[in-house]
Amino acid sequence: MVDVTLWAGLRPLADNQKMVRVEARTIRELLRKLEERYPGLRDPFRGEIAVAVNGVIYRNDWSQELPEGAEVMLMRRLKGG
Repeated sequence: MVDVTLWAGLRPLADNQKMVRVEARTIRELLRKLEERYPGLRDPFRGEIAVAVNGVIYRNDWSQELPEGAEVMLMRRLKGG
């Protein structure tokens, strides 16, 4: 079980929740379960998201395992060069 902090732009799509608790073993499973619970998150999750797990940012490695009790933050992916 992990607690997931949502950036402000996602909160209206997740019943105005700032933080949600999810049972997931990987980032991919976490995102899938959040989409199932809050279908409005599906579009922002497509290419617009980065996931920080215990302070380490992941942009594409959704197979990364989530340690029990990890601090997870969903953030807008920064663009630039």
